[in-house]
Amino acid sequence: MKRDSITISAVIPAEPGAVYRAWMSSKGHSLMTGSSARIRATAGGTFTAWDGYIRGRTRQLQPGARIVQSWRTTDFADDAEDSRLEVIFAPARGGTRLTLKHTGLPPGSATEYRRGWWDFYLRPMKEYFTSGRT
Repeated sequence: MKRDSITISAVIPAEPGAVYRAWMSSKGHSLMTGSSARIRATAGGTFTAWDGYIRGRTRQLQPGARIVQSWRTTDFADDAEDSRLEVIFAPARGGTRLTLKHTGLPPGSATEYRRGWWDFYLRPMKEYFTSGRT
């Protein structure tokens, strides 16, 4: 069965390096999403987010520009392969154009994960970087 994929993008009101550093920091990731995260900020390093709901391994890092991770949630079947998440950080008017390319999702789950990225990442990130809490 064909696995789902999504691509979403938003402008985050901070420079790319700041958004990248927050994503790859346990403290920054926790603060910008409002939920606990633990991140080893190296290629090959593991991560968890949203109190363990999300977990995976960082595959590639281009500081300030790109992150590639194997990624799964507790909703994935135990025998399901990890999905692939690519996060791209690009300068844009008003901050950073953050683009998420999420491939290899369980069949039929694209709508749910697209909503999740907006509700639990993109909106909270915009609020975090606008609030001055950084």
